Amino acid sequence: MTTEQKQRIMEMRDAGMGYSRIATSLSLSVNTVKSFCQRNAKPKENAPQAIVIPKAQMQTYCKKCGKTIVQTPGRKKKIFCSDRCRMAWWNSHLDQVNRKAMTEHTCLACGKVFVVYGSRERKYCSHSCYIQMRFGGGPNG
Repeated sequence: MTTEQKQRIMEMRDAGMGYSRIATSLSLSVNTVKSFCQRNAKPKENAPQAIVIPKAQMQTYCKKCGKTIVQTPGRKKKIFCSDRCRMAWWNSHLDQVNRKAMTEHTCLACGKVFVVYGSRERKYCSHSCYIQMRFGGGPNG
C-alpha cells in the first residue's frame, strides 16, 4: 500500500465512508483497508470517555469471611474471595439453593428409593451398592 493510498483511506474514513466502499474505490482488499484503519485509528472527538471508578467503590467484601475483594471493571461481580469460602457458604445455606433438578430413582442393588440433585443418570444410591452390583453378583449378594 502506497503512502498516497494510506492518505486517501484516512480522508475517506474521516468523510464517513465504509471499508468496502474505500476498498472498491482504491482497488484494495476490504481486509487491508479494515486492518489499516484499525491500526491507525484516531480517537473520535465525540466518543464517550472511559468511566473511571474510584478504587474504594470497586471493593466489596467476601460473603463468608469478610475479606476485601477488589472488583475488576467490566467483569462479573465477585461475591466470594475463594472457592473454599464459596463452597463453605453454600453448604451452610442449603435453604437458599435452587433445587429444581431434584430427581427420584430406585437403587438397582438394594431397591431403596433415593433423591438426587442434578444427575438423571444415577442407578445406585451409594458406592457400596454399585460395588455390590458390579462385583458381588447381583442384588442382595
